[in-house]
Amino acid sequence: QVQLVESGGGLVQAGDSLRLSCAASGRTIAIYRLGWFRQAPGKEREFVAADSRSGGTYYVDSVKGRFTISRDNAKSTVYLQMNSLKPEDTAVYYCAGSTYTGTLYARDISKYGYWGQGTQVTVSS
Repeated sequence: QVQLVESGGGLVQAGDSLRLSCAASGRTIAIYRLGWFRQAPGKEREFVAADSRSGGTYYVDSVKGRFTISRDNAKSTVYLQMNSLKPEDTAVYYCAGSTYTGTLYARDISKYGYWGQGTQVTVSS
C-alpha cells in the first residue's frame, strides 16, 4: 500500500504564492506518477499537474506558467509551487499516485489509485 499526505494549504490573497507538499510512504516503488488534482465546491475533481518518474511533467492549461510541480526522490515528496494565485484556484487540492506509465494516462483521474486526504487552498480577491 501507498500512503499520501498533503500539507501546505491555507488562505491567501490573489497574487500570492503557496507551496503544497505531498509525502509518500509505503510501497512507493510501485508509483510511476504523482499528480495534483483539485475540487472546488459544486464542481468535479479536476487534474492540475503531474510529474512522472521518467521526468515528464503535465499541467492543465489554466495553471501553465503559474504552477510548477517538482519532486524530491530522496524524500519521496512531490511539491506544487503555486504562484500568482487567483480566486478561481480556490479548491481542495489532492495528491494522487498512479502506477500507469503511459503518457495518455497522465491527466486521467481514473488511473490514479492512491489519494491523499486533501488540503484546502482559499484565494481571496
